Amino acid sequence: MGAHLVSVNVGRGVDGEWAGRLSRTAIAKRPVTSPVPVHRLGLEGDEVVDTQFHGGVHKAVYAFAREDLDLWAGRLGVPLPPGTFGENLTTAGIDVNEALVGEHWRIGTAVLSPADVRIPCQVFRAWLGRHGVDTAGWSRRFVQEGRPGPYLRVVREGVLRAGDEVVVEHRPAHGVTVAVMFRALTTERSLLPELLGVEGLPPTAYAAARRHLRRTGRRVPAGDGSPPGP
Repeated sequence: MGAHLVSVNVGRGVDGEWAGRLSRTAIAKRPVTSPVPVHRLGLEGDEVVDTQFHGGVHKAVYAFAREDLDLWAGRLGVPLPPGTFGENLTTAGIDVNEALVGEHWRIGTAVLSPADVRIPCQVFRAWLGRHGVDTAGWSRRFVQEGRPGPYLRVVREGVLRAGDEVVVEHRPAHGVTVAVMFRALTTERSLLPELLGVEGLPPTAYAAARRHLRRTGRRVPAGDGSPPGP
């Protein structure tokens, strides 16, 4: 079978002292088998609790590969069923980290586009700890692996479900992949200027690139560095 959705996962907020400063999180996602409407700000039935750092147009839907869950399951020594990493879409048959930022995926009747990357947070670490994972140095390990999975922007609202094919309908010419964007924002700051040539990123990404240019004494392009997305 080609690129497809293994699972579609949604969740509602739960309370817990382990859940960071808000003591509430919706990282717990559960698979659903029925068709799920996709709206501009995410999947129907999926809650975003921490709206300061999660959700929004550029983080409407989070995708993570079944292959990468399997990689981590082997290293961590615990089973990782779909949704364990808080992902909305568990994929298979497509390297989501080598996807170009801004390319278009048609899934069911919806069209989604990689627009941002996941930076590991303390809630993520605490959540894995509740699944029996030894989380010592977790954020560092996740960053070093460099396979964060993309946050997706909703280009066209629609409906999708588990088993749907993932069809790449458009690929931009810039060459910046999800993995490159992740390294630029974490371990390889010299890559940050490449983000200025990519349309449809969150303003924070362009701001980081412009700050890097200023710090290194290089010319900063005129304008806000955020060309409009398609």
